[in-house]
Amino acid sequence: DEGASSHRRSRSLLVLSLFVLSSRLIPAACQNCEDYGSSCQSTEGKMSNADKFAELASGEFPEGALPDHQVYEHPLVKRYATKEMSFVWSPAMKFTTWRKLWTALATAEQELGIDISDEQLEEMRTKLYDVDFEFAAQKEREFRHDVMGHVHAFGEAAPTAMPIIHLGATSCYVGDNTDIVQIRDALVLVRRKLVKTISILKKFAVEHRDLPTLGFTHYQPAQLTTVGKRATLWMQDLLLDLERITREIDDLPMRGVKGTTGTQASFLELFDGDHEKVKVLNKRVCELMGFKRAIPVSGQTYTRKIDFNVLSVLSGIAQSAYKMCGDVRLLANLKEVEEPFSKTQIGSSAMAYKRNPMRSERVCSLARYAMGLPNAAANTHANQWFERTLDDSAIRRIVLPEGFLAVDVILTLLADIADGLHVWPNVIKAHAMAELPFMATEVILMECVKAGGDRQELHEAIRVHSMDAGAVVKGEGKPNDLMDRIAKDPLFASVHDKLESMIDPILFVGRAPEQVDEFVEEEIQPVLEKYADLLAVDSVDAVNV
Repeated sequence: DEGASSHRRSRSLLVLSLFVLSSRLIPAACQNCEDYGSSCQSTEGKMSNADKFAELASGEFPEGALPDHQVYEHPLVKRYATKEMSFVWSPAMKFTTWRKLWTALATAEQELGIDISDEQLEEMRTKLYDVDFEFAAQKEREFRHDVMGHVHAFGEAAPTAMPIIHLGATSCYVGDNTDIVQIRDALVLVRRKLVKTISILKKFAVEHRDLPTLGFTHYQPAQLTTVGKRATLWMQDLLLDLERITREIDDLPMRGVKGTTGTQASFLELFDGDHEKVKVLNKRVCELMGFKRAIPVSGQTYTRKIDFNVLSVLSGIAQSAYKMCGDVRLLANLKEVEEPFSKTQIGSSAMAYKRNPMRSERVCSLARYAMGLPNAAANTHANQWFERTLDDSAIRRIVLPEGFLAVDVILTLLADIADGLHVWPNVIKAHAMAELPFMATEVILMECVKAGGDRQELHEAIRVHSMDAGAVVKGEGKPNDLMDRIAKDPLFASVHDKLESMIDPILFVGRAPEQVDEFVEEEIQPVLEKYADLLAVDSVDAVNV
């Protein structure tokens, strides 16, 4: 009956559950003796290799193991950035610039009548590079204030000058002005590398000015251009970046001597209400630090709009680099143009035959990061309340150095790529010739009409031949045979003897070679002559990964 049936099903489920449970609890038979469990003498007290690894891998990191490698290393500095850009943002550069600013301030104050002795200034000058970082850190922990930690460290090194160090100033006097000095020096370095990259690309463009290549729109075959003309597109973007970075360098103002909220009240008090002396002090400090001007007005800090403008320029360079390297990556896939590939370089740990465009990929990766930094600067600027809030500090310590470090790497790699681009003319020609018959049909049509042919009849014949040839290419994977079809069609007899010359790729590049010549002569050469001194400077090092 129904009750008995239900009871049998329950009993069957119970037996099945006990079987499954027992299969999990009882070990499998030993391969040596076919015993189970603890009765097996050959496995008693032993662990499998998998168990040994799992126990080790899930355990604590051994104390004392690899002691020199237990702190995070920033890849922009450790792996990529050059020594030159790393130095610009180094503690050595930052804190010696603080001391230069304190010395410049004291020097200008003495010139304007403040009681500061030559001996005090001499002591400050001689101790600019004598920074006891441990003592400064100790004082910072004591005061919970980094600037005062370094004021005391400077005073410890120059004790007679201690009473006048930081006289009338606020923390942003050294902090913001040093940021501007570092930004200026970093921009100058970026400009030098930008000019070098443009110079290298110029040689490439000139060399390949008249090498026909298939153009692409929508990444679909389009009218022919030349390899050199394509390079001018990359150069034009970089030239626009050069114009912007030069303008940024020329217009970059120092914060100057502004006081706690930008009113210069402390300096007005120092000079007994003499407004003219305060104005002269501001100008003189800028001159001593190598700046033509100070920002006209400020709160406690210079406007963070400047940070946004600077990072926008860097973003622009990153965009240009990404576009060029994106093209190189696509060309590498087509086997038309490839980036440098050293004799011992490995493209893939698994696929030994591969020639991955890893330099270009790295440029694109870093560029993607640099392109996003202006957004952080925009939000920081927008969220500065009244004369200043401190929520700008931490993020600026990150985005400003990292923006420059990333673009420094990008330009170093870009110059390396441009200097070693390998062009494969035969592959380029084969790709062009595969599409050129379709592009040549209009010329063929015109020539036949000139010889007395019927335009409409010729047009229809070309249409039919083109569709049939396209079907062969796509459906059968065979070469484009459109010219063979036209050569056999009596409608086109008037051009049969010159078909081959009518599909010479150089006839379809328009003014591309002349455009290269004109662009180089009118736009690039004047810039390279203007910055000839920068081209004479060798970089300290390069990126080797």
